[in-house]
Amino acid sequence: MDNTHSRAGMPGAALPAAYMTAETSSFIDFLRVQAPHLLPGARGLGMEEPVRMRHAADLDQQPPHGTTIVAITFNGGVLIAGDRRATSGNLISHRNMEKVLVTDAYSAVGIAGVAGLALEMVRIYQVELSHYEKIEGVPLSLDGKTNKLAALVRGNLDSAMAGLAALPLFVGFDVDAADPATAGRIVSFDVVGGRYEEQAGFHGVGSGSLFARSALKKLWDPASDKATAIRNAVEALYDAADDDSATGGPDLARKIYPNIVTITAEEGAVHVPEEEAAAVAEAVVADRTSQPRG
Repeated sequence: MDNTHSRAGMPGAALPAAYMTAETSSFIDFLRVQAPHLLPGARGLGMEEPVRMRHAADLDQQPPHGTTIVAITFNGGVLIAGDRRATSGNLISHRNMEKVLVTDAYSAVGIAGVAGLALEMVRIYQVELSHYEKIEGVPLSLDGKTNKLAALVRGNLDSAMAGLAALPLFVGFDVDAADPATAGRIVSFDVVGGRYEEQAGFHGVGSGSLFARSALKKLWDPASDKATAIRNAVEALYDAADDDSATGGPDLARKIYPNIVTITAEEGAVHVPEEEAAAVAEAVVADRTSQPRG
């Protein structure tokens, strides 16, 4: 007797049959059929609530926003780094938010925009990549990874048009590249799900990205090693924080430093240890402090 469906929802009940089959290797497609309300941007938000939130006198009602993310390629890999500040209007809502996340063995994502939606998007994306690899037995290609992320961004379009935009910045290492020295990839997205591979060797998103990219124009070198790229990322975030109030610079008093993930063929995607990030940030602050002031 098949009581799978009749007992679903009861404590200790068997899962519905759909959960026990592998009809699709896409977790997002499975979720769209079985529980569409769990997808980012599928909350049924109308226009009135986001507009009210934008114009409310109580700034605590505004959702926290992530700010500045930068990505840099270097000889043999790519890195992504982000400041730690989240803001609600003119208020600092979080000082030590983690906005850079490893998504699989050779990719990572940084988020800007509405923090809650962006983090939810990345968490589902992490499950999507893991689900595909378990079902198919092989990881997605780099193009496949960015296509999946673009679809998630596109699914949040209604919320984005209502003022709740969430944008990721993707970095990955192309294990199929002919030359591992230039296998680092940076891909950006727009709110309608368009994806763009950045050929300049660096990019940034978020409110301070204009200043960060301006710094990287002068600092980036395709032949640089990983240590130099980490230093350049912290320099760029420092410049962004200097001119953008929503971007948090290194906070030596509170011991809050940028989040950094590097991706290389040898190590894959790994977080730079906090001690290393702290040493680089302290060196940048010391150098800036010692410079003559105009």
